[in-house]
Amino acid sequence: MALGSPTAPYDLRFDSGRICLDLLATTHPGERLDSLDRLRAWITGSGLVPAGTPLAGADPGWLPAFRELRGNIGQLVRAELEGRPADGALARVNAAARQAPPALCAVRGADGGLVRRLRPLPGCEELLAAVAREAIELLTDPGARVGLRQCEGYNCPLVYLDTSRGRRRRWCSSEVCGNRERVARHRRRTALALGAAPPGAERRIR
Repeated sequence: MALGSPTAPYDLRFDSGRICLDLLATTHPGERLDSLDRLRAWITGSGLVPAGTPLAGADPGWLPAFRELRGNIGQLVRAELEGRPADGALARVNAAARQAPPALCAVRGADGGLVRRLRPLPGCEELLAAVAREAIELLTDPGARVGLRQCEGYNCPLVYLDTSRGRRRRWCSSEVCGNRERVARHRRRTALALGAAPPGAERRIR
């Protein structure tokens, strides 16, 4: 899920397979959490809170707190992918996870069906704890951990969880990096065809 066109540079993306990885995606190709409104949109769009949860308590201090956790999770995830330790980042993510996450409850919706709500309304530390705990669960679950992938797209640093059949997914998004790769491949084939053609053939092809 994304807000707006998937190719717009600052759209929020929610296609990595985990909330903690969606948080990492907010750094590329530029800072996406550039305002409190954008952070609120990310918190809701990622599924960190149920739809309709009021975030009126959010203040400017939430932005650096989420960015700091993002940096620590990013260091930890990349270290795991590269097979090296990142004990400082690990300690900070563990510390963030110590806070109790938001408490879920079920209430009756307008149609009489049960819907999810949070009580009390979550604060910043509770939301950070939920993201940190998810990162810990992901990195300590061997079955999920093996699906972590670095996008193969050119100059793309994003990490995603590959749950495809046969785990053959190559890109963070088929519509973004995958489409760019297909366009580049087509251009390479066209250039090779033109380069191999006899003199004058390029004009005829055009």
